[in-house]
Amino acid sequence: MSDVIHLLSDSIANQIAAGEVIQRPASVVKELVENAVDAGADQIQVVIKDAGRSLIQVIDNGKGMSETDARMSFERHATSKINTAHDLFALRTMGFRGEALASIAAVAQVDLKTRRPEDETGTRIQISGSQLDKQESVAANPGSSFSVKNLFFNIPVRRKFLKSPETELKNILTEFERVALVYPEIAFTLRHNDAELMNLPVSGLKQRIINVMGKKIAQSLLPLHIQTSLINISGFIGSPDSSKKKGALQYFFVNGRYMRHAYFHRAVMLAFEPFIPAGEQPNYFIYMEVDPSGIDVNIHPTKTEIKFENEQSLFQVIASAVKEAIAVPALEFDRKEAIDFPVYTERKTSAEPPQIQMRSDYNPFRDTHTYERPNTDWEQLYESRRSDRRIPEEPPGLIPSAHNDDFTQVLQYKGQYLITTLKSGLTLIDRRRAHIRILFDDYLRRMTQRQGASQKLIFPEIISFTPKEATVLPCIMDDLAFMGFDLADLGGNSYSINGIPAGLENLNAAEVLQEMVEKALETGCEIKEEITEALALALAKKAAIPNGKNLSEEEAVALIAKLFSSPAPNYTPDGKLIVSLLPEEELSKRFK
Repeated sequence: MSDVIHLLSDSIANQIAAGEVIQRPASVVKELVENAVDAGADQIQVVIKDAGRSLIQVIDNGKGMSETDARMSFERHATSKINTAHDLFALRTMGFRGEALASIAAVAQVDLKTRRPEDETGTRIQISGSQLDKQESVAANPGSSFSVKNLFFNIPVRRKFLKSPETELKNILTEFERVALVYPEIAFTLRHNDAELMNLPVSGLKQRIINVMGKKIAQSLLPLHIQTSLINISGFIGSPDSSKKKGALQYFFVNGRYMRHAYFHRAVMLAFEPFIPAGEQPNYFIYMEVDPSGIDVNIHPTKTEIKFENEQSLFQVIASAVKEAIAVPALEFDRKEAIDFPVYTERKTSAEPPQIQMRSDYNPFRDTHTYERPNTDWEQLYESRRSDRRIPEEPPGLIPSAHNDDFTQVLQYKGQYLITTLKSGLTLIDRRRAHIRILFDDYLRRMTQRQGASQKLIFPEIISFTPKEATVLPCIMDDLAFMGFDLADLGGNSYSINGIPAGLENLNAAEVLQEMVEKALETGCEIKEEITEALALALAKKAAIPNGKNLSEEEAVALIAKLFSSPAPNYTPDGKLIVSLLPEEELSKRFK
């Protein structure tokens, strides 16, 4: 019987490694940008075509490579970062395993131009599917330029399973932001299909966060700083009033590398717990410097999961640092302006105590009074009140329904529940959830039938989105229009809100739109039906009747009638119970 174990060829081994390291275009951007940082560049340009399917180009002005190094860089496990096993425990660079370029070259067509500042000419290397096509000397600027074309051209199945262009571009922006947030001393630019998405000049850390995340975060950033023998922590956290239920900006960095760490996230949440409502999440940008020998970054191919040696002690330090930042917010004064503080001066005259005057001849029991019951015709008063009763204005978005004799008597409890009778028994209805169901059905019908009722604004509002938020706008713009939003593109990811859905006049249009875009970011653009339903639900929750305010009897009856005309009246679109029935048999049992 012949032997069955053999060595894999280099091309197959590289493709297997690429399956772990290069999962999508964003993975290529991450690896190439990190290499540019390690090369000492202070200017890094990223150019993307077709969300990375056609082209990913990263240009830097770093130290470049010699002809030999340029060729060796595409070999598996070829690295300049490690000479001995001890070096694994003293790493302060982004990459070190030497898998990235070999993995990229295995699944794409790569064109590298590089030159060291001391060399007269540079080197050009063209590799396709791990096979060297050309190597030659060329004129080149100092630094390196990597062009990765036709990603997964030789693995059609992997290319087929890439997500929508909007989702892949969002993932690219995520990886780009994670590196840019760590290195404010490096200028970054990102272009997609000839449109500039980001232009980040050299700046301080706070300004870099604002440039990446948008100006709206500027006023809520609180500085964070602590130094101990175990760890040095710096960065910024969001003020408690900037927390939100979804879409919080949460970033951990250790020794210049982005990481995810559920245990340290619990430390931050523990510090914020007394200051934010339950279920809300704070913003934070926390940068940690620790001894490299106390961490292991080699436990995951993407190096985003990191193991720490003294996690329990670090947990306490992080929680303490965040608590201190919340409790002592920084006050920034303009040093050019003098601040006048009141000066205490001792009063030369003492204040006179207040005098109390009393009437000695007053006697509360001197006069007697008798109470006479007023002669009121209560029936007449009731009739007049009933005839003069006025119907208050309907809540936003509520569509009146015809009178229905099945539930003409409605009891309202604590401004949240409606209690009425049906043939099958006593019925309890969560009023707000019922309205969410009604509005969801209405908005979904508008979008599917392409019929939107818009209310024009007298004074249009301006709303600005971050580059990542702007990536989902193309796939939701039609749905927004069919809902009733009238948006005009002003350029630079800014839009003018000229009209809003009818019935939302009392709501903040920019806030409503912002929440819908954040919801779209969470949902993604792969399945049109899912994004449409997500938008309809987000708008319905924003426009639904708030708890605590009673409706008129006519409004309550109309709400119930509209609910039971829905094809799914018992549950909200996200699965929460709306109607609870107490059958007559159950009532009888309780009173036996």
